[in-house]
Amino acid sequence: MLSRLRTTWSLRPSVSICRRAHTKEKGKPLMLNPRTNKGMAFSLEERQILGIHGLLPPKVETQNLQTWRFQNNLKKMTDPLQKYIYLMGIQERNERLFYRVLMEGIEELMPIVYTPTVGLACTQYGNIFRRPKGLFISILDRGHVRSILDNWPETNVSAVVVTDGERILGLGDLGVYGMGIPVGKLCLYTACAGIRPEKCLPVVIDVGTDNETLLKDPLYMGLYQKRDRSQAYDDLIDEFMEAVVDKYGHGTLIQFEDFGNHNAFRFLRKYREKYCTFNDDIQGTAAVALAGLLAARRAVGIPITEQRVLFLGAGEAALGIANLIVMAMMETGLAQAEARKKIWMYDKDGLLVKGRPQESDIDQKPFVHDSPGNIESFLDAVNTIKPTAIIGVAGAGHLFTHDVIKAMGTLNERPIIFALSNPTNKAECTAEEAYTLTDGRCLFASGSPFSPVTLSDGRVFTPGQGNNSYIFPGVALAVILSGVRHISDTVFLEAAKTLAEQVTDKELKEGRLYPPLSNIREVSLQMAVKVVEYVYAKGMAFHYPEPMDKNGFVRATVWNTDYDSFLPDTYDWPGVSFSPKTS
Repeated sequence: MLSRLRTTWSLRPSVSICRRAHTKEKGKPLMLNPRTNKGMAFSLEERQILGIHGLLPPKVETQNLQTWRFQNNLKKMTDPLQKYIYLMGIQERNERLFYRVLMEGIEELMPIVYTPTVGLACTQYGNIFRRPKGLFISILDRGHVRSILDNWPETNVSAVVVTDGERILGLGDLGVYGMGIPVGKLCLYTACAGIRPEKCLPVVIDVGTDNETLLKDPLYMGLYQKRDRSQAYDDLIDEFMEAVVDKYGHGTLIQFEDFGNHNAFRFLRKYREKYCTFNDDIQGTAAVALAGLLAARRAVGIPITEQRVLFLGAGEAALGIANLIVMAMMETGLAQAEARKKIWMYDKDGLLVKGRPQESDIDQKPFVHDSPGNIESFLDAVNTIKPTAIIGVAGAGHLFTHDVIKAMGTLNERPIIFALSNPTNKAECTAEEAYTLTDGRCLFASGSPFSPVTLSDGRVFTPGQGNNSYIFPGVALAVILSGVRHISDTVFLEAAKTLAEQVTDKELKEGRLYPPLSNIREVSLQMAVKVVEYVYAKGMAFHYPEPMDKNGFVRATVWNTDYDSFLPDTYDWPGVSFSPKTS
């Protein structure tokens, strides 16, 4: 076993220079701090100098061996929630080891720390709670948000992910239990783009919940009150935004996550020109979906301007994607009005058309069209509009029926079918249904992962996962490094194009519309380089002097998981004598 272990880990290049780090902590507190704890990887000298000799078994282990132990334990587990609890336990004890394990198994573990398992973890937050992560700010804290931020131990935060828990994935209002989302997102900031974990701050804003089950649950950890929708809510968000930039600077990135549709769009409009902020549900989802369409364009040979897109859902994800598609069409010469005519939306009240009883909101109005006829179902909409692509973002699940998928296959030689709702049980259809019912002709992507599909004739298709983690870590890294103050939608258009370009022809033939998740660190770094180049070229960057070698600039900042040495920096004073001179 040990010989096999040595062979396996010999593939990982060794680090020739060990970084030295200074710590004021010693003894047990050093071992209880996940940022400084190395477990049994402390050397004998470190144990003696730091006052922890005897507090550990005598064996000194390498990080390689520690990683193998945890990976081996994970393989024995079958329950995703159990794996989540185990992984978060590693993070609470040994931060560098956690990220080493996560990065080396990113394809298998991303569905655990992110969608879909993180959604399950949020619903069970009160039962699996071990140690608090992030900041909890409630409506009762109005007037004191800055003092709460001062309680956060890190003084140099570059990225904040904040939620109010109203619309967690496709699960609805989970209140303070939504903390699992910003924690998971920021794990991917580090694992995918190498952003230092101490520069990341997860926040949940607790203004109550309308979830009756939680309000009756004695284990619920938030405020037992209905969600506050008064002016006090807006005042709290205003105070939070001001407190963040006052403490950490105007260049601090603030990512909004899983707010309700109305507030998501409202806050994006309100804050985007005042702060460095974006909404991942709107803009990140838009970029990853557009990237999938741009990759599909290569497979079908149809330019983006000739696509007709029908959305199932008309909320923040649908509108974000639609607006970015319009920008992509306009970039190739199509007028905005003409581009909007190629996009239709169908929600719980039917097709978005003029004159329907349900009034459309301000964000939906650009995509409200004249009625094309009597549309009573989504299948009717498909058969009437004849879309080249259908995109599901309704969060309702299983609404791309067999008849809908077959109709898409009849209307198009290569139908584009994106079932993007999360978690997996909310997906509009499965990968197997899409490939089987179109005889393998469809170009499929989902929001949550699906296994490869083998058809009866032996053909194997690997479904692409339209995962926002392809976008937000790389964009965040670029924004932080270049000092962008206001994030334009053109940044996400550039990110989408960069992601689509990284899909190889071989991967397209396998059914992929996105690069393998196993390569996401390189994907994110290449995206960061492209976005840094773009923002400097467009005069959007504020960090000067401008780096000439932007690739080297980005890669030099990437955090890695190798342990620091806590041994003191010892050296000689050559030529110095402390003996008195004699005549």
